[in-house]
Amino acid sequence: MGIKKYTAYTPSRRNMTGSDFSEITKSTPEKSLTVVKKKNSGRNAQGKITVRHRGGGTRRRYRIIDFKRNAKDGIPAKVVSIEYDPNRTANIALICYADGEKSYILAPQGLQIGWTVMSGEHAEARIGNCLPLSLVPVGAQIHNIEMYPGKGGQLARAAGNTAQLMAKEGKYATLRLPSGEMRMVPIECRATIGVVGNGDHNLINYGKAGRIRLMGIRPHVRGSVMNPNDHPHGGGEGRAPIGRPGPCTPWGKPAMGLKTRKKNKHSNKLIVRRRNGKAAGAASN
Repeated sequence: MGIKKYTAYTPSRRNMTGSDFSEITKSTPEKSLTVVKKKNSGRNAQGKITVRHRGGGTRRRYRIIDFKRNAKDGIPAKVVSIEYDPNRTANIALICYADGEKSYILAPQGLQIGWTVMSGEHAEARIGNCLPLSLVPVGAQIHNIEMYPGKGGQLARAAGNTAQLMAKEGKYATLRLPSGEMRMVPIECRATIGVVGNGDHNLINYGKAGRIRLMGIRPHVRGSVMNPNDHPHGGGEGRAPIGRPGPCTPWGKPAMGLKTRKKNKHSNKLIVRRRNGKAAGAASN
């Protein structure tokens, strides 16, 4: 999908860019595959704000995506349309199985209307097909990868993302994830062949604050411009440094770079090399 530029008739329009939606073939979603998405503006069940800077935004309906792709094994499905999904960076594809049932999947790069996709052990290793890692050729680019058999795809689902199957040995397959991490995944887990589409998404320049507000993100004020009673970074004459060993949250807790992963997490043994290039045992601090 390409990027279009806007005519600069206002200052905010001068550097604004957006997607040209050239791949989109249908403007309205399949109503039977959508549900109402309720807003909570960053609040939990008690009504307390647990995620700041959330609120407003355009109304959305959630598109039900089939991340598992295990209900229709061996049944071919025809790609009906490529659609926009406001809930994710990737586009989605509407497929219709031979028995008439429809579902949404993530649209890989190069998928065309009229193509046939399939899932299961009898599927070929080509774009859009979903099959166990044990049947995927070594070196293939894959996305929507399961971490546990039958749970549904969790890895490499954002626009332009892909992982590579590096090796297969015993019960595990070794993957190189988009972050650079090398990780082992049970070989029974499923993955979809190809690269997630809409790879130009990260090149979009929103141009003005109003477009961010439409996404449901409210303004974020820096702590360094606040008063000392509002934020640990605040106060001082003129521009002042943090004045602490590291950045803090408004409540004085360490932030920005603090590792929160548990050192004794059970899945640490499946990580071969972390994204910072260190061995799994050396980077668990």
